Amino acid sequence: SIKKIIPCKKKQLIEMVLDIEKYPEFVPWCLGGKIHEKKETKDLVEIKGDLTVGKKFLNETYTSLVIYYKDKDKIFVTNIDGPLKHLQNEWRFKEINNSTQLEFDIDFELKNNLLNAIMKRSFDFGLNKIADAFEKRARDMYKL
Repeated sequence: SIKKIIPCKKKQLIEMVLDIEKYPEFVPWCLGGKIHEKKETKDLVEIKGDLTVGKKFLNETYTSLVIYYKDKDKIFVTNIDGPLKHLQNEWRFKEINNSTQLEFDIDFELKNNLLNAIMKRSFDFGLNKIADAFEKRARDMYKL
């Protein structure tokens, strides 16, 4: 679990997290993002999309379902298709004095056992890099 204060309003950070097509611009190891379907109701936003992650010659694309629960300030992500046996990712947002406390947990397992072992080993480092990327993006976008 990662917990970090991001220097922007909660609404701004939630929009940034939901805008997966922009991830290649700032998220480490993210090579592509594509939204296939987006539905919005009074209570939630539901997105089906692809992320391509990895390096230039070693990468994988997976399809996920992203659900933002507006009243709970939470985003849940689960995998639909791709190299993951399972993916559970939860983002929680709490506004604190014009900044937002971001907390996120992720649990995943890749179908490829060797790649899974490599990814699990460097995982905490990777999560911190991703949290840092969102912080830097917020500073750049909102000039804080």
